[in-house]
Amino acid sequence: MNVEKLRKNLEQRGYKTSYFETAQEAVAYLNEVIDQTTVGMGGSVTIQEMGLHDSLSAHNDVYWHWAGKTVQEEEDTKIYLTSVNGLAETGELINIDGNGNRVASTIYGHEKVYYLVGSNKVAADFESALWRARNIAAPKNAQRLGMGTPCAAKADRCYDCNHPQRICKALSVFWRKPGMAGEAEVVLINQPLGY
Repeated sequence: MNVEKLRKNLEQRGYKTSYFETAQEAVAYLNEVIDQTTVGMGGSVTIQEMGLHDSLSAHNDVYWHWAGKTVQEEEDTKIYLTSVNGLAETGELINIDGNGNRVASTIYGHEKVYYLVGSNKVAADFESALWRARNIAAPKNAQRLGMGTPCAAKADRCYDCNHPQRICKALSVFWRKPGMAGEAEVVLINQPLGY
């Protein structure tokens, strides 16, 4: 990961960036800047591995469907945390989603969105990041969720199936930060996190 190139490209596309060597350092930073507010979290193995739900819940009102408290229970969440399935060093953010709720929350409705990105999510260019999202992240997530899709059997690649349990139904690509969205920050972490 060429950190300086990546940060420059993201900042030129309207994102704030921060960089940390470890997830622990990133968690400390997020606990400092997110305080006494309402927080929504997208379904994310990265967030789970970082332990952010528990640490942020100590001093914020946190909504996360993985912890039994959905964002829909609180329409006025100020902050939204998620990850990406692929991030190109050229600056494009890519997510694949089954229901669209996670990607919808990154587009509109919050004062600030944080994208938490481990080094394993970064690819050289748009095509490589898209390939990564389809052939690494999506199959691993399908397998984790116990889906009956062809990709879930071995989590080896996308089969572009038409299975009713297909989790990759929506693709979002951010070439720039959406204009109507609030502030957005890409938190880069120099260790593998999530899928």
